[in-house]
Formats: sequence, structure tokens, C-alpha cells
Amino acid sequence: MKIEEACRVVDPVFLNMPQFHSEPLSDTLGMKLILKVETVNPIRSFKGRGADFFTSQLPGEIPKLVCSSAGNFGQGLAYAARKRGFHLTVFGAESASPMKVECMRQLGAEVRLSGQDLAAAKQLAKEFARATGALFVEDGFEPAISEGAGTIAVELCRWPEPLDFLVVPLGDGALLSGLGRWMKTHSPQTRLVAVCAAGAPAMALSFRQGSVQSTETVSTIADGIAVRLPIPEAFDDLKSVVDEVLLVNDDSIIQAMQLTFRHHGLVTEPAGAAGLAALIAYKERFNGAVVATILTGGNLASEQIRQWLSGAC
Repeated sequence: MKIEEACRVVDPVFLNMPQFHSEPLSDTLGMKLILKVETVNPIRSFKGRGADFFTSQLPGEIPKLVCSSAGNFGQGLAYAARKRGFHLTVFGAESASPMKVECMRQLGAEVRLSGQDLAAAKQLAKEFARATGALFVEDGFEPAISEGAGTIAVELCRWPEPLDFLVVPLGDGALLSGLGRWMKTHSPQTRLVAVCAAGAPAMALSFRQGSVQSTETVSTIADGIAVRLPIPEAFDDLKSVVDEVLLVNDDSIIQAMQLTFRHHGLVTEPAGAAGLAALIAYKERFNGAVVATILTGGNLASEQIRQWLSGAC
């Protein structure tokens, strides 16, 4: 993988995000917890890394891009597309966060909302690409997107002591694929733990069955990891790098969001806090270990902040 190249190419605004030992959360959870904060950049999520590296590899004669997104990948691709002069159309579900939709539009993307969930929006995006000649960009499928995301692992490996566990939210798999490739080579003692929402268990079911499994619906506040139809190629890539998959419910996710806000003043969205939610729900598994988790996104609307974080004040 071209992760080292990505470290040189990805826009610096997305690189070298903060990582630190959270003393209060370590004391609460009974482990040494390293937080990697991916919310302090122009799009408030890690998605800019992969999107920027992907677009850097494209030939200039490709005029139009299309993707589906719950919001964060769409923002990352919109940021990168605007920078390099590509026109981007994003398809989202009718239930997409209005705040994320507005952010994508502010970054120059054309946003179309149609379909009951992200899987339906993805199908419409593919049909649009076939009809218009636009390049369909699938998060979780394109190697360059995973390679860009893998730059996070390079930064985590600079931590001055070995990591026993790296606990990461699992959506379509681009993040974990890139992280896993780097960690298995440069920090092989680190166990990679993937975290899915209990209300969107398709990826977890796929690991347990050893083949791609889908679900009829999803029901979780963590829209960024609400996968109903896994990407087969992404699942195949992950099988060799993921050591364990855990499920977390929405209550644990909200608790994690509140803890990061209370102790560190950090606003995280539900999918972004899923890794920490697993450490709360399964803390006995990690007792006494050196554990890192990534706060992958922080895109919350003001009403969501009032709903989920008011109890943390």
C-alpha cells in the first residue's frame, strides 16, 4: 500500500491530528487510554485523508465525480474535489443529517437526497454514474482511500510505548483496511478491534459467518457506520487484519460522547465515539492494557448537541 506516499501527499490540514494520554478516562476505565482526535480539521472527521489522497491520484481529464455518503465522506471528497477542480455529486439518504448536507453544499458539492438509507442512495449514485459518465467513487472500495486513512496508523506508531489494542469504528472498512495494513507490519503486537453499532450489525455478522451478510434495515444513531450491505472487496481485505469485532448499543455511544465532552471538551458524533463506547461496554477485556482509539468525527448539529451532550455539562 502507498501509505508512506500518502503521508507526503495528503493535505497537511488533515495530518498529525492530536493524540494524547487521557488520564481521566484511563482512571475511569482501568486502562491506559490514548485518544487520537480526528475532529480538528476543516471537515471535522478523518475522511479528508483518504479523499485527498484518492483525488491526488486521478488524471485531470476526469471532470465529474459521484459518490454516496452519510455526510463525512461526502465532505472530504467535496473538499478535495474543489481543491483540484472536479465537479462532485453526492447522493444521500432522505434521512441524512441536514447539517452534514449543508456542509457538503458549502464545500461545492451538488447533493441529491433519495432513498430510505445509504444503500439505496449508493445504488442511485451508481446509476447516475452510468448515465452521465461521471466516475463513481466508493468509500471502502478504492485502495487510495484506505491508503490515505492509513496515515493515521503511521502517526499512532510514533507513540513512545507499544499499543496492546487499537479499537476503531467499522463502517465500510476504508479506515480499518488502511490502519490494519500498517499496524500488522509496523506494530504486529497490537490487536485491531473493530466496532459496529448493534443496530447495524452487517459487518459483524459477516465476520462471524466468514462471508458477506446483509440486513434488511439499520437502526442506530451512528449514521456513519450504519452499513446494511457490506462491500465484498472491503470485507475480504479486512479478514486478514481485524482480530475481533464488537457491537455497541446507542446508550453506550451516547455515554462515550458525553465522557469526551465532559473530560476533554471534545464534541464527537455517534459513529466517531463508537470505539470509546466499546471500551466502556467491554472494559474488563482491556483492563490494564495500553489502548488507543480514534475519535473519527465530530459533525453534530446544535440540536444534537443539546439532545446528547447536555447531560455531560
